[in-house]
Amino acid sequence: MNQVIQERIAALRKVMEREGVDYYMVPTADFHNSEYVDQYFKMREYLSGFTGSNGTLVVSAGEAGLWTDGRYFIQAESELEGTGIRLFRMLDEGVPTIQEYLQANMKEGQTLGFDGRVVDTAFGCRLEKALAEKKIIFAYDRDLADEVWTDRPGLPSHPVMVLEEAICGRTAGEKMAEVRSAMEKEGTDAFLLSKLDDIMWLFNIRGGDVECNPVALSYAYLTAKECFLFIQETEVTDALREHAGKYGIVLKKYEETAEFLKNRTEKECVLYDGRNTSYALYRTLTEKGECRDAKNPTELMKAVKNEVELSHMEEVYLKDSAAVCKFIYWLKKNVGKMKITEVTAADYLDHLRSEIDGYLDLSFPTIAGYKENAAMMHYEAAPDSCKELEAEGMLLVDSGGQYLGGTTDVTRTIVLGPVSEEIREHFTAVAVGMLQLTNARFLYGCTGRNLDILARQPMWDRNIDYKCGTGHGVGYILNVHEGPQGIRWRFTEGQSEAVIEAGMDVTNEPGVYIEGSHGIRTENVMVARNGVKNGDGQFMYFDTLTYVPIDLEGINPSLMEPGQIRMLNEYHKAVYEKISPWLTEEERIWLKEETREI
Repeated sequence: MNQVIQERIAALRKVMEREGVDYYMVPTADFHNSEYVDQYFKMREYLSGFTGSNGTLVVSAGEAGLWTDGRYFIQAESELEGTGIRLFRMLDEGVPTIQEYLQANMKEGQTLGFDGRVVDTAFGCRLEKALAEKKIIFAYDRDLADEVWTDRPGLPSHPVMVLEEAICGRTAGEKMAEVRSAMEKEGTDAFLLSKLDDIMWLFNIRGGDVECNPVALSYAYLTAKECFLFIQETEVTDALREHAGKYGIVLKKYEETAEFLKNRTEKECVLYDGRNTSYALYRTLTEKGECRDAKNPTELMKAVKNEVELSHMEEVYLKDSAAVCKFIYWLKKNVGKMKITEVTAADYLDHLRSEIDGYLDLSFPTIAGYKENAAMMHYEAAPDSCKELEAEGMLLVDSGGQYLGGTTDVTRTIVLGPVSEEIREHFTAVAVGMLQLTNARFLYGCTGRNLDILARQPMWDRNIDYKCGTGHGVGYILNVHEGPQGIRWRFTEGQSEAVIEAGMDVTNEPGVYIEGSHGIRTENVMVARNGVKNGDGQFMYFDTLTYVPIDLEGINPSLMEPGQIRMLNEYHKAVYEKISPWLTEEERIWLKEETREI
């Protein structure tokens, strides 16, 4: 029995009863629907004990349930044990969505409570529609759970950094002009922007309010002639004031955003993005006047990297790839000869990154999973419970860095000693899937849905699947997960699907995850480029940014076709040519062997 979590749920139920709330919902989000959030916003984690980055808790008098996706099924099952909280495995057959669950269980006229600042508009409106017939009352203006978390930390606050325009490729003024042009085409007079990475990109600034994501809590409100940036006063620096003055950006207090919208006297049609604008602000906008839900124009602009950004990214990825190669060399040389754990291995790789010029931070906490722990896609090793590595099995390491010049994301599964033939088969299938997508040739107009099968086919041929997408966009000195581009076969309601544009970067990370046995993932980052254009249309291809060897000890060449072997050999040849200049002589000798032809 997990007494602590049960006591917290009981305390929440007492507050719900007092306030007349029958069901209370706690998502994993901040006021901006960010993927990763600061400690202040980890209410769902506090109440449930589940530490994954995605999940929603629903509590009633009789039951508590937690919904999460396939990346976290194994982890959630373990962390929820003894809490009395029921796990709902999202997208599994027969598992109701949150809307379906509430629709089936809530009685007519009951009250659903949630903090409307941390629920996005799109989801809030879906709930409205699903629960309309039952005349459910929405109590969205109160954070009931705040009364339970008595030692809750304060809002994060860090000084904002203004980027040099030389590494941005475009000025804040040029970006705002492009956004204003998009607003005009949409027939709107104003634009409320809530998405933090989009705001950072638009103004060429960065923050530190979310671990590993260089963003600052903020809102932006843009009209044809005005621009307002709502930000905590403690984050405003002299450099930001000067930058804001240069581009006509009026700085306002972060906590005054809702009041500003309520008191705005100009008659304006306001553009907002319901996927990332909070339900509370949406209700403010609709009560105020005309508004229009549409995609952020900034999202697509940000996703298509300009040539200045791409040139910096290419350099950063070479340095980052070299650090990963140095790590693999060190690991293979020392495993079984000195004590190395999942945690100390991750620490060593983090140290190597920290020595790279322009290093700012990790792009996410390094994931190092040994043997069966690697089957948990987002496994987080802890010093008091991590595994010690031995000269057998495999270690999966997913990692990345933030640099002045780019954001990186790379995964390699490293063979430390003998593995079974089944594992080698799975390892080979993953490598083939990654290489097939790397070498894709496709017509402009394709989305990730068209391309996903290239990576997934070797697994599907073996009646295996991985419960996540194959690829996501990566920010530029920004969030490691970026849209709208992505590579996945399944698109659920509310997910964006975007045409692959030249200049978009995207990860390529198929995998195999066998619970209790092993996990394998091989991940590179690629950039879409225009190829031949003829009467059949604009053909496209991918340039690779990541150059780290795929462990040949895990490869079974007999399971590969000649064309697949050629792709692997060509990739390894490029790895040696690009990375060897960054290594010591001893490391170069090792890399030559690691990238030999098979």
